[in-house]
Amino acid sequence: MKISYEWESPWRPNYEAAMTGMWAGASLLTLVAAKYMPVPIPAKFSVIAMAVCTTMALYRGNAAYKRYTDITRLDNYGKEFISIKELIEKTRMASRNNAIWLGKGFDWTDMEAQKMHAMLSQGVAQTIGKITNEHHLDGAYWIHGLEAETDRFMDIGNLVGHTLLVGTTRVGKTRMMDLLIGQAIIRGEAVIIIDPKGDHGLAENAKKICEALGEPERFFYFHPAHPEKSTPLDPMRNWNRRTELASRVGALIPSETGMDPFAAFGWKVLNDIVNGLVSMGVSPNLVHMKRYIECGADNLLLNTLRHHFIDHVTEWESRSGGFIKKHRDNVLSAYIDFYKQIAIHEAQSSDLDGLISTFEHNREHFQKMVASLIPILSMLTSAPLGEMLSPDLKLADDKRATDMAKIINNDQVLYLGLDSLSDGTVGSAIGSIMLADLTAVAGDRYNYGIKSIKPVNLFIDEAAEVINQPAIQLMNKGGGALFRVTIATQTTADFAARLGDENKARQVMANLNNQLILRVIDTETQKYLADSLPKIKYKSLSLRYGHGVDAHVQDEFQSSYAESMTEEEAELFPAAMLGNLPPLHYIAKLSGGRLIKGKLPILGVQN
Repeated sequence: MKISYEWESPWRPNYEAAMTGMWAGASLLTLVAAKYMPVPIPAKFSVIAMAVCTTMALYRGNAAYKRYTDITRLDNYGKEFISIKELIEKTRMASRNNAIWLGKGFDWTDMEAQKMHAMLSQGVAQTIGKITNEHHLDGAYWIHGLEAETDRFMDIGNLVGHTLLVGTTRVGKTRMMDLLIGQAIIRGEAVIIIDPKGDHGLAENAKKICEALGEPERFFYFHPAHPEKSTPLDPMRNWNRRTELASRVGALIPSETGMDPFAAFGWKVLNDIVNGLVSMGVSPNLVHMKRYIECGADNLLLNTLRHHFIDHVTEWESRSGGFIKKHRDNVLSAYIDFYKQIAIHEAQSSDLDGLISTFEHNREHFQKMVASLIPILSMLTSAPLGEMLSPDLKLADDKRATDMAKIINNDQVLYLGLDSLSDGTVGSAIGSIMLADLTAVAGDRYNYGIKSIKPVNLFIDEAAEVINQPAIQLMNKGGGALFRVTIATQTTADFAARLGDENKARQVMANLNNQLILRVIDTETQKYLADSLPKIKYKSLSLRYGHGVDAHVQDEFQSSYAESMTEEEAELFPAAMLGNLPPLHYIAKLSGGRLIKGKLPILGVQN
């Protein structure tokens, strides 16, 4: 039985070009023959012959041109740039279709995969020739030439599923963030950028876009190395339950499990201090915590007791007089004794109970148990961070002090540089505590409704520097609060190294429904990303020729010719090719399985 199939090598020689020349030559020859032949050729026949030849030349010429453009597209080596004005136009065009713009490219399907495998099978150098040294190419640019490029868009609803941006250094992760951040700003949404490296271009572009929109007041800047132009930012301002504040700082205590005695005791002390401050109507901050842990909570406990007596114990001043005389004017000891013997029966307070137990704890043992907590608070309150992270309310008014809730509620833009290159420990601590603050804000939006509230766009560059448990919770449950998280990293192993647990690293990856993949050189990361793609059936055509002379029949010559097409399983996009992507080129795997091969322009700061 004869089996028919339609398949041919996409990179075979351009036979159509030769056919076009032949038909065009035949048309010209017919014209010459009709004019100069000794025996006249009928005009009608000449016209018909020329029309047929010309038609075939045009038909074959069209096919030859298509094959020519397929080959010449492989030589696209240049970089492209986009101005802020052009990005605004692209964003507004995309927003009308509820989409975001992802540069230029094409959808990657099994057809493009067939072309890639055919190219690799045939040989890249054999197909397009060896690249001359004048180009100094950094990557397989020919991949982007497998199909004609057009503007690529992604459904904006996919962003709630969160996005992973992965790529090695100097391949375009920050430039990709420029485009995503810029579009979120142009849409009028809240944008928070956490940048451990402190990329000047990232901050400058965000600021310039706000200015181009006529909204420079939307942009806020925070960077430990530039306190003079930074906005004070209080990471302890927002909370739903008091215990969140203790957990926010306690999460920074070095611990293998998070449940060792030192971490647990540190959390208790922090919680007692927070309860005391809140009961007096004081908004807790990092400076308060450091002061009462380092210098003792005597004054805090005294004022907390006094406030409690005023609010809940009748005639407490006269009734406590005897205790003051008994303790020889040691007011704090007298008040503690009065509370334990008298006031506790009338108005017991769990906040006071905890604070008193902290105060009465053996001082030497206390210092040992909080030894790991004091350096963390010292880092976050030493100059200039003391005023930047724990702003005084009067000073705050002069410097536009803000917090995460204000940024989000007012649809503002916050650039948060961590200066991790200069001090990685402090930068990591700042980033972690800010993420915990954001998680509290997300919980508040989730609990109390988000009707008519715009989405919040969180971008974290070099995410492994700051990722923590609150950040995992934010990605896991933040979708209901309209949080859209985009995190950038170099390898998937960075998360395991940061969190100290492979399972937690998998938790992070499981919450990232969209993947924007630039060049990746880590083989484990390549395999992880490629394994999530479906397989295809790669077709290949093999030819066999044979000839010979039959030894039993005098001089009988035999020949044979055979064609066979085989199919074998292949990767939709090979893992190893992820290491060959040129800078600014990416593969996007979107929620639902859609795949895009794209190329990014570089956003300029001039509008």
